[in-house]
Amino acid sequence: MGVIRKKTGTRGTEGGLKYICDVCSADITSTVRIRCANQACNDYDLCVPCFSQGATSREHDPATHAFSVIEQHSIPIYTKDWGADEEHLLLEGAEVYGLGSWAEIADHIGGYRSKNEVRDHYVEVYIESSKFPLPERADPKDLSLLEEVPREKFHARKKRRIEEHKEDAKSALPVAPKPKPTASVPACHEVQGYMPGRLEFETEFANEAEEAVQSMQFDPGDGINPRTGELEPEVELKLVVMEIYNQRLTGRAERKKIIFEHNLLEYRKNAALDKKRTKEERDLLHKAKPFARITNQADFRVFSDGLEYEHNLRQAISQLQEWRQMGISSLKAGEKYEQEKLHRAQRPAPTGSFDRLAGVRAPKPAPPVETPSATTALTTPEMPERLKPEPPPMSLPTHLRSATANGTSNASNTVAPRLSPFTIPPLSNTQPLRLAPENANDLHLLTKEEVELCSHLRMMPKPYLVLKDGLLNEAIKTGGAVKKRVAREILKVSY
Repeated sequence: MGVIRKKTGTRGTEGGLKYICDVCSADITSTVRIRCANQACNDYDLCVPCFSQGATSREHDPATHAFSVIEQHSIPIYTKDWGADEEHLLLEGAEVYGLGSWAEIADHIGGYRSKNEVRDHYVEVYIESSKFPLPERADPKDLSLLEEVPREKFHARKKRRIEEHKEDAKSALPVAPKPKPTASVPACHEVQGYMPGRLEFETEFANEAEEAVQSMQFDPGDGINPRTGELEPEVELKLVVMEIYNQRLTGRAERKKIIFEHNLLEYRKNAALDKKRTKEERDLLHKAKPFARITNQADFRVFSDGLEYEHNLRQAISQLQEWRQMGISSLKAGEKYEQEKLHRAQRPAPTGSFDRLAGVRAPKPAPPVETPSATTALTTPEMPERLKPEPPPMSLPTHLRSATANGTSNASNTVAPRLSPFTIPPLSNTQPLRLAPENANDLHLLTKEEVELCSHLRMMPKPYLVLKDGLLNEAIKTGGAVKKRVAREILKVSY
């Protein structure tokens, strides 16, 4: 009962070991105490008055039990501000809690020693000593510090230091309670499925990778066959499976590294930043995300900011070009133009007072035609001419319908009817070839009509494209007119 540990609410307070008398329960931590040296009494301490009166409790027998007088060795031996008792508690705490557990060692020492102070003292006295692992003043006969700082002076300094720390503790703000540790379950994080306590996800990359090795065993005798001297096929197969498994683990670790390095787990913060961007900026950054795998966070941020800056410059250039076409020559006039443009777009269509539809609700305005922006032009490749949507046929005005393009009169006074699509007649005694992406790799290069033609002719796309290229080159040379005889020679078709 003689030794108890002072439990403190915060680190770096008085703490340490507290000794009490086993008879009168008086605090004898900072004074001389008598300890029983008999094996029957474990940690049995007495104060000087109880010992002088022969007081006893439990199995202690003052008449027969040996004892030892323990005095506070609060004198400097290695440095001027650390006593011998604190040095002893420092080494004892390091043995109990292990080096590196400086907070626990500081609590073990007590006397308002902080963990940083304990760590720095240990490194300076023991690690950086020229007599490592012993301190500089390891010689028991070296009493230079005791002569320089007597016991009374050292006690006064220690008392003053403890009182200053107590005053600082009283005036300090109350310590906030420790937050409840985050449970390592899939539903405790803003990103669903992430377990912060384990730094894992409920569904990992290559989540079924462990199934291939969960029942694999390597027995002690497996390996090289002693008769042939070659690796056994079963062991070789196991090693290949293990190599594949390790590659999947490497890929999983690389993806986690990207997530942690780029702070992708801060979903709410990233979502708030995305809301401040325009749709085009979000699309642009979304297309740039694959580059995050080959750059660190700082470089990727610079790269993303550069893309946003380029996008803004392109928009500004486009706006300035529009202002120039409108004859605007100043920023103030340009701002006024933009405000009026927005106001006109929001203004409903006017209706007259004599209009029979004046009382009817105005129809909703037609949605604006989406024009490709500068960002879209920058990131979207140009489509081939044959894949671009055909523009709607333009109808001529009434007063021009009776004239053709060269100014001559048309007898019917109507626009020429549109030709019907040409229908390819099937060949006799020939079954059309079924073309699909599985058996024709270049099928995507043909139009719908060309696919139908190749199907009836039982021709694959690549030979057809070669023949088409030859005909087009000849047509370019002759100005667009190719005779059948020349076409047969080019195509090498017999009469």
